[in-house]
Amino acid sequence: MKWSFSPARLWAVLAKEFVQMRRDKVTFVMMIGVPIMQLLIFGYAINSDPHNLPTLVEMSDEGPVTRAILMGMKSSTYFDFQGIVTSREEGDKALRDGSANFLVVVPPNFERDILRGFSPEILLSADASDPAAVGGGASAMGGIIDIAMAQTLTGPLRYAAGGQPPISVVVHRQYNPEGNTSINIVPGLLGVILSLTMVMITAVAIVRETEKGTMETLIATPVRPLEVMLGKILPYVLVGYVQTVVFLIASQVLFGVPFIGSPFAFFVGFNLYIVVNLALGFLISTVARSQMQAMQISFFTLLPTILLSGFMFPFAAMPVWAQMIGNAIPATHFLRLVRKVMLKGADISDILGDLTNISIIMLVIVAIALKRYRQTLD
Repeated sequence: MKWSFSPARLWAVLAKEFVQMRRDKVTFVMMIGVPIMQLLIFGYAINSDPHNLPTLVEMSDEGPVTRAILMGMKSSTYFDFQGIVTSREEGDKALRDGSANFLVVVPPNFERDILRGFSPEILLSADASDPAAVGGGASAMGGIIDIAMAQTLTGPLRYAAGGQPPISVVVHRQYNPEGNTSINIVPGLLGVILSLTMVMITAVAIVRETEKGTMETLIATPVRPLEVMLGKILPYVLVGYVQTVVFLIASQVLFGVPFIGSPFAFFVGFNLYIVVNLALGFLISTVARSQMQAMQISFFTLLPTILLSGFMFPFAAMPVWAQMIGNAIPATHFLRLVRKVMLKGADISDILGDLTNISIIMLVIVAIALKRYRQTLD
Protein backbone atom coordinates (compact mmCIF):
# COMPACT_ATOMS: atom_id res chain seq x y z
CA MET A 1 0.00 0.00 0.00
CA LYS A 2 0.98 3.60 -0.53
CA TRP A 3 1.09 4.51 3.19
CA SER A 4 2.44 1.23 4.53
CA PHE A 5 5.45 1.34 6.82
CA SER A 6 8.69 0.23 5.16
CA PRO A 7 11.66 -0.81 7.33
CA ALA A 8 13.85 -0.55 4.25
CA ARG A 9 12.94 3.10 3.70
CA LEU A 10 13.42 3.80 7.42
CA TRP A 11 16.84 2.22 7.33
CA ALA A 12 17.76 4.28 4.27
CA VAL A 13 16.86 7.52 6.08
CA LEU A 14 18.72 6.43 9.22
CA ALA A 15 21.80 5.51 7.20
CA LYS A 16 21.72 8.89 5.49
CA GLU A 17 21.52 10.72 8.83
CA PHE A 18 24.39 8.72 10.31
CA VAL A 19 26.52 9.49 7.26
CA GLN A 20 25.64 13.18 7.57
CA MET A 21 26.45 13.10 11.28
CA ARG A 22 29.81 11.50 10.56
CA ARG A 23 30.62 14.19 8.03
CA ASP A 24 29.52 16.99 10.36
CA LYS A 25 32.45 16.52 12.73
CA VAL A 26 32.00 19.84 14.52
CA THR A 27 28.45 19.05 15.63
CA PHE A 28 29.46 15.54 16.64
CA VAL A 29 32.30 16.91 18.78
CA MET A 30 29.87 19.36 20.40
CA MET A 31 27.44 16.58 21.28
CA ILE A 32 30.19 14.55 22.94
CA GLY A 33 32.41 17.34 24.22
CA VAL A 34 29.86 19.56 25.97
CA PRO A 35 28.51 16.85 28.33
CA ILE A 36 32.04 15.70 29.15
CA MET A 37 33.13 19.27 29.86
CA GLN A 38 30.11 19.85 32.09
CA LEU A 39 30.80 16.61 33.97
CA LEU A 40 34.45 17.47 34.59
CA ILE A 41 33.86 21.09 35.53
CA PHE A 42 30.90 20.54 37.83
CA GLY A 43 32.36 17.37 39.30
CA TYR A 44 35.91 18.53 39.99
CA ALA A 45 36.41 22.25 39.50
CA ILE A 46 33.30 23.79 41.03
CA ASN A 47 33.39 24.27 44.78
CA SER A 48 30.57 26.15 46.52
CA ASP A 49 32.42 25.82 49.86
CA PRO A 50 35.81 27.28 48.92
CA HIS A 51 38.95 26.02 50.64
CA ASN A 52 42.70 26.61 50.35
CA LEU A 53 42.38 30.36 49.86
CA PRO A 54 45.66 32.35 49.78
CA THR A 55 46.43 33.84 53.20
CA LEU A 56 49.15 36.19 54.45
CA VAL A 57 50.12 37.03 58.04
CA GLU A 58 51.45 40.28 59.46
CA MET A 59 53.23 39.49 62.74
CA SER A 60 54.02 42.30 65.15
CA ASP A 61 54.62 39.82 67.95
CA GLU A 62 55.79 36.23 68.14
CA GLY A 63 55.45 33.56 70.78
CA PRO A 64 54.00 30.12 71.50
CA VAL A 65 50.39 31.19 71.03
CA THR A 66 51.13 32.94 67.74
CA ARG A 67 53.06 29.93 66.46
CA ALA A 68 50.21 27.61 67.46
CA ILE A 69 47.72 29.79 65.56
CA LEU A 70 49.93 29.78 62.46
CA MET A 71 50.29 26.00 62.63
CA GLY A 72 46.52 25.70 62.93
CA MET A 73 46.03 27.88 59.85
CA LYS A 74 48.57 25.83 57.88
CA SER A 75 46.77 22.60 58.76
CA SER A 76 43.33 24.07 58.06
CA THR A 77 41.71 23.35 54.72
CA TYR A 78 40.33 26.89 54.51
CA PHE A 79 43.65 28.74 54.47
CA ASP A 80 46.58 28.35 52.10
CA PHE A 81 49.41 29.98 54.05
CA GLN A 82 51.47 32.04 51.59
CA GLY A 83 53.91 33.72 53.94
CA ILE A 84 54.50 36.70 56.22
CA VAL A 85 54.30 40.37 55.25
CA THR A 86 56.26 43.08 57.02
CA SER A 87 53.74 45.92 56.83
CA ARG A 88 50.04 46.62 56.60
CA GLU A 89 50.57 48.32 53.24
CA GLU A 90 52.09 45.16 51.78
CA GLY A 91 49.17 43.07 53.02
CA ASP A 92 46.55 45.52 51.77
CA LYS A 93 48.22 45.58 48.37
CA ALA A 94 47.96 41.78 48.19
CA LEU A 95 44.25 41.97 48.99
CA ARG A 96 43.72 44.69 46.42
CA ASP A 97 45.48 42.91 43.55
CA GLY A 98 43.84 39.58 44.39
CA SER A 99 47.01 37.63 45.28
CA ALA A 100 45.59 36.99 48.77
CA ASN A 101 42.08 36.48 50.09
CA PHE A 102 42.94 36.87 53.77
CA LEU A 103 45.38 38.91 55.83
CA VAL A 104 45.80 37.93 59.49
CA VAL A 105 47.23 40.74 61.65
CA VAL A 106 48.84 39.84 64.99
CA PRO A 107 49.13 43.10 67.04
CA PRO A 108 52.14 44.22 69.12
CA ASN A 109 52.39 42.82 72.67
CA PHE A 110 49.95 40.09 71.70
CA GLU A 111 51.46 37.34 73.89
CA ARG A 112 51.89 39.66 76.88
CA ASP A 113 48.29 40.87 76.73
CA ILE A 114 47.02 37.28 76.69
CA LEU A 115 48.91 36.46 79.89
CA ARG A 116 47.65 39.67 81.53
CA GLY A 117 44.05 38.83 80.66
CA PHE A 118 43.53 41.84 78.36
CA SER A 119 41.85 39.76 75.59
CA PRO A 120 43.83 41.12 72.61
CA GLU A 121 42.29 41.22 69.16
CA ILE A 122 43.45 39.42 66.02
CA LEU A 123 42.42 41.19 62.83
CA LEU A 124 41.25 38.99 59.97
CA SER A 125 41.15 41.28 56.95
CA ALA A 126 39.35 39.65 54.01
CA ASP A 127 38.77 40.48 50.38
CA ALA A 128 34.97 40.44 50.53
CA SER A 129 34.49 41.46 46.91
CA ASP A 130 33.58 37.76 46.59
CA PRO A 131 31.42 37.07 49.68
CA ALA A 132 31.47 33.31 49.08
CA ALA A 133 35.21 33.23 49.75
CA VAL A 134 34.99 34.89 53.17
CA GLY A 135 32.41 33.07 55.27
CA GLY A 136 34.11 29.69 55.68
CA GLY A 137 37.52 31.11 56.58
CA ALA A 138 36.09 33.65 59.01
CA SER A 139 34.14 30.94 60.81
CA ALA A 140 37.12 28.57 60.89
CA MET A 141 39.40 31.17 62.47
CA GLY A 142 37.60 30.99 65.81
CA GLY A 143 38.03 27.22 66.01
CA ILE A 144 41.74 27.49 65.12
CA ILE A 145 42.30 29.96 67.94
CA ASP A 146 40.43 27.78 70.46
CA ILE A 147 42.63 24.81 69.60
CA ALA A 148 45.77 26.95 69.82
CA MET A 149 44.72 28.19 73.27
CA ALA A 150 44.08 24.65 74.50
CA GLN A 151 47.53 23.57 73.30
CA THR A 152 49.54 26.46 74.75
CA LEU A 153 47.73 27.73 77.85
CA THR A 154 48.46 24.71 80.00
CA GLY A 155 50.16 24.16 83.34
CA PRO A 156 51.18 27.47 84.97
CA LEU A 157 49.54 29.40 82.10
CA ARG A 158 46.14 27.78 82.52
CA TYR A 159 44.86 30.80 84.45
CA ALA A 160 45.02 32.90 81.27
CA ALA A 161 42.39 30.69 79.63
CA GLY A 162 39.80 31.36 82.29
CA GLY A 163 37.24 34.14 82.51
CA GLN A 164 36.60 36.14 79.36
CA PRO A 165 37.81 34.77 75.99
CA PRO A 166 41.60 35.23 75.88
CA ILE A 167 41.53 36.30 72.21
CA SER A 168 38.86 37.94 70.08
CA VAL A 169 38.75 37.89 66.29
CA VAL A 170 37.76 41.01 64.40
CA VAL A 171 36.76 40.34 60.79
CA HIS A 172 37.27 43.29 58.45
CA ARG A 173 35.46 42.71 55.15
CA GLN A 174 37.11 45.00 52.63
CA TYR A 175 35.57 46.22 49.35
CA ASN A 176 32.15 44.76 50.20
CA PRO A 177 31.53 45.13 53.96
CA GLU A 178 27.86 44.21 53.73
CA GLY A 179 28.59 40.96 51.88
CA ASN A 180 26.26 41.91 49.03
CA THR A 181 26.44 39.21 46.35
CA SER A 182 25.44 41.59 43.56
CA ILE A 183 28.55 43.69 44.24
CA ASN A 184 30.60 40.71 43.08
CA ILE A 185 28.31 39.23 40.42
CA VAL A 186 27.32 42.39 38.54
CA PRO A 187 30.86 43.57 37.55
CA GLY A 188 31.73 40.03 36.47
CA LEU A 189 28.54 39.84 34.45
CA LEU A 190 29.90 42.49 32.10
CA GLY A 191 32.66 40.08 31.05
CA VAL A 192 30.18 37.28 30.40
CA ILE A 193 27.80 39.50 28.42
CA LEU A 194 30.55 40.91 26.22
CA SER A 195 32.02 37.46 25.66
CA LEU A 196 28.67 35.96 24.66
CA THR A 197 27.59 38.73 22.31
CA MET A 198 30.92 39.65 20.75
CA VAL A 199 32.00 36.08 20.00
CA MET A 200 28.65 34.86 18.74
CA ILE A 201 27.74 37.97 16.71
CA THR A 202 31.07 38.01 14.89
CA ALA A 203 31.18 34.28 14.20
CA VAL A 204 27.59 34.07 12.96
CA ALA A 205 27.84 37.23 10.85
CA ILE A 206 30.93 36.07 8.96
CA VAL A 207 29.64 32.52 8.45
CA ARG A 208 26.35 33.94 7.17
CA GLU A 209 28.25 35.79 4.43
CA THR A 210 30.02 32.57 3.49
CA GLU A 211 26.69 30.71 3.25
CA LYS A 212 25.19 33.44 1.08
CA GLY A 213 28.24 33.46 -1.20
CA THR A 214 29.12 37.12 -0.63
CA MET A 215 32.46 36.09 0.86
CA GLU A 216 33.57 34.92 -2.61
CA THR A 217 33.53 38.49 -3.87
CA LEU A 218 35.59 39.65 -0.90
CA ILE A 219 38.12 36.86 -1.31
CA ALA A 220 38.48 37.65 -5.01
CA THR A 221 39.69 41.15 -4.12
CA PRO A 222 43.28 41.93 -3.11
CA VAL A 223 42.22 42.50 0.52
CA ARG A 224 44.67 40.97 2.99
CA PRO A 225 43.63 38.62 5.83
CA LEU A 226 44.43 41.19 8.53
CA GLU A 227 42.38 43.81 6.66
CA VAL A 228 39.46 41.42 6.41
CA MET A 229 39.66 40.65 10.12
CA LEU A 230 39.78 44.30 11.17
CA GLY A 231 37.07 45.29 8.73
CA LYS A 232 34.77 42.59 10.05
CA ILE A 233 35.27 43.04 13.77
CA LEU A 234 35.67 46.81 14.24
CA PRO A 235 31.99 47.66 13.53
CA TYR A 236 30.98 45.43 16.42
CA VAL A 237 33.21 47.40 18.77
CA LEU A 238 30.44 50.03 18.72
CA VAL A 239 28.00 47.36 19.88
CA GLY A 240 30.32 46.60 22.79
CA TYR A 241 30.46 50.29 23.68
CA VAL A 242 26.68 50.54 23.81
CA GLN A 243 26.42 47.40 25.95
CA THR A 244 29.06 48.66 28.36
CA VAL A 245 27.49 52.10 28.79
CA VAL A 246 24.06 50.57 29.43
CA PHE A 247 25.59 48.08 31.84
CA LEU A 248 27.45 50.71 33.88
CA ILE A 249 24.37 52.87 34.21
CA ALA A 250 22.17 49.95 35.21
CA SER A 251 24.71 48.56 37.68
CA GLN A 252 24.80 51.81 39.62
CA VAL A 253 21.13 52.76 39.35
CA LEU A 254 19.62 49.32 39.99
CA PHE A 255 22.22 47.58 42.17
CA GLY A 256 24.29 50.37 43.67
CA VAL A 257 27.59 48.90 42.47
CA PRO A 258 30.35 51.46 43.10
CA PHE A 259 32.87 52.67 40.55
CA ILE A 260 35.78 54.07 42.56
CA GLY A 261 38.74 53.34 40.29
CA SER A 262 40.28 54.95 37.23
CA PRO A 263 37.91 55.40 34.25
CA PHE A 264 40.94 55.39 31.95
CA ALA A 265 42.06 52.00 33.28
CA PHE A 266 38.57 50.64 32.73
CA PHE A 267 38.45 52.14 29.21
CA VAL A 268 41.72 50.50 28.19
CA GLY A 269 40.74 47.16 29.72
CA PHE A 270 37.30 46.79 28.21
CA ASN A 271 38.49 47.90 24.75
CA LEU A 272 41.17 45.22 24.81
CA TYR A 273 38.65 42.65 26.02
CA ILE A 274 36.19 43.53 23.25
CA VAL A 275 38.89 43.10 20.62
CA VAL A 276 40.03 39.71 21.94
CA ASN A 277 36.46 38.40 21.91
CA LEU A 278 35.81 39.68 18.41
CA ALA A 279 39.03 38.00 17.29
CA LEU A 280 37.83 34.77 18.90
CA GLY A 281 34.58 35.10 16.97
CA PHE A 282 36.57 35.54 13.76
CA LEU A 283 38.58 32.41 14.60
CA ILE A 284 35.38 30.43 15.16
CA SER A 285 34.10 31.59 11.78
CA THR A 286 37.14 29.98 10.12
CA VAL A 287 36.20 26.64 11.69
CA ALA A 288 32.40 26.63 11.41
CA ARG A 289 30.74 25.81 8.10
CA SER A 290 27.25 26.95 9.03
CA GLN A 291 25.59 29.44 11.34
CA MET A 292 24.41 26.59 13.54
CA GLN A 293 27.97 25.36 13.97
CA ALA A 294 29.13 28.88 14.75
CA MET A 295 26.53 29.15 17.53
CA GLN A 296 27.44 25.70 18.87
CA ILE A 297 31.15 26.51 19.07
CA SER A 298 30.38 29.88 20.63
CA PHE A 299 28.37 28.13 23.33
CA PHE A 300 31.23 25.68 23.82
CA THR A 301 33.56 28.60 24.64
CA LEU A 302 30.94 30.27 26.87
CA LEU A 303 30.70 27.35 29.31
CA PRO A 304 34.28 27.59 30.65
CA THR A 305 34.02 31.38 30.53
CA ILE A 306 31.21 31.27 33.08
CA LEU A 307 32.47 28.42 35.25
CA LEU A 308 36.28 28.67 35.21
CA SER A 309 36.88 32.42 35.16
CA GLY A 310 35.96 33.17 38.77
CA PHE A 311 32.60 34.64 37.76
CA MET A 312 30.47 32.30 39.87
CA PHE A 313 33.00 30.49 42.07
CA PRO A 314 36.24 31.65 43.74
CA PHE A 315 39.10 31.10 41.32
CA ALA A 316 41.68 30.35 44.03
CA ALA A 317 39.56 27.46 45.35
CA MET A 318 39.67 25.57 42.05
CA PRO A 319 42.11 22.71 41.46
CA VAL A 320 45.39 23.51 39.71
CA TRP A 321 44.36 22.01 36.36
CA ALA A 322 41.17 24.11 36.34
CA GLN A 323 43.15 27.25 37.16
CA MET A 324 45.51 26.51 34.27
CA ILE A 325 42.56 26.33 31.89
CA GLY A 326 40.99 29.39 33.48
CA ASN A 327 44.15 31.46 33.00
CA ALA A 328 43.91 30.81 29.24
CA ILE A 329 40.41 32.35 29.17
CA PRO A 330 40.29 36.13 28.51
CA ALA A 331 37.32 36.58 30.83
CA THR A 332 39.37 35.42 33.83
CA HIS A 333 41.72 38.38 33.55
CA PHE A 334 39.02 40.85 32.57
CA LEU A 335 36.90 39.92 35.59
CA ARG A 336 39.87 40.57 37.87
CA LEU A 337 40.50 43.85 36.06
CA VAL A 338 36.95 45.17 36.23
CA ARG A 339 36.51 44.19 39.89
CA LYS A 340 39.78 45.88 40.80
CA VAL A 341 38.78 49.08 39.05
CA MET A 342 35.14 49.25 40.10
CA LEU A 343 35.38 47.87 43.66
CA LYS A 344 38.97 48.40 44.77
CA GLY A 345 39.89 51.76 43.26
CA ALA A 346 42.60 50.43 40.92
CA ASP A 347 44.36 52.59 38.37
CA ILE A 348 46.27 51.66 35.22
CA SER A 349 49.39 50.57 37.13
CA ASP A 350 47.35 48.08 39.20
CA ILE A 351 45.99 46.25 36.16
CA LEU A 352 49.10 46.03 33.98
CA GLY A 353 49.42 42.31 34.68
CA ASP A 354 45.82 41.67 33.63
CA LEU A 355 46.24 43.77 30.49
CA THR A 356 49.40 41.84 29.61
CA ASN A 357 47.66 38.49 29.98
CA ILE A 358 44.72 39.57 27.82
CA SER A 359 47.12 40.92 25.19
CA ILE A 360 49.03 37.64 25.03
CA ILE A 361 45.81 35.65 24.60
CA MET A 362 44.67 38.09 21.91
CA LEU A 363 47.93 37.74 19.95
CA VAL A 364 47.66 33.95 20.04
CA ILE A 365 44.04 34.01 18.84
CA VAL A 366 44.81 36.51 16.07
CA ALA A 367 47.79 34.48 14.86
CA ILE A 368 45.73 31.27 14.69
CA ALA A 369 42.80 33.04 13.00
CA LEU A 370 45.02 34.61 10.34
CA LYS A 371 46.69 31.27 9.69
CA ARG A 372 43.34 29.57 9.16
CA TYR A 373 41.96 32.29 6.96
CA ARG A 374 42.16 31.34 3.31
CA GLN A 375 42.38 33.54 0.26
CA THR A 376 40.33 31.04 -1.72
CA LEU A 377 37.21 29.08 -0.87
CA ASP A 378 37.46 25.32 -0.46
